[in-house]
Amino acid sequence: MNEQLREPINRVLVLLVTGKYAELTTLTHGNRLTAKEIATAITDYGRTLIIPPEDAYGLMNVVEVTNAQPKRWSIAMPLWTQEEGRSDLTLELTVIKHQNKFVIELDDIHVL
Repeated sequence: MNEQLREPINRVLVLLVTGKYAELTTLTHGNRLTAKEIATAITDYGRTLIIPPEDAYGLMNVVEVTNAQPKRWSIAMPLWTQEEGRSDLTLELTVIKHQNKFVIELDDIHVL
């Protein structure tokens, strides 16, 4: 994994796990999912999200978008729950490097 992507991904995970969906929508500019849609996806799954273990980052699918300006990555990461460990939920993000910071778009949260 591109180590520079770890920090923006962690920000998303912390907000998601702590149920701060409005803050997550603000961080991701609400381009694709509203706070209500995020809450519904998590509630409908019916389990308690937890921060994934350190080795979970090796399970992420990170694809650099070819010829994109500014540089961007499409990321799919499995999520973990308290009840089952690695779950069937997947977090999909687009991370865009804009100057010296990252812009994050939350593309989807879905069951595989």
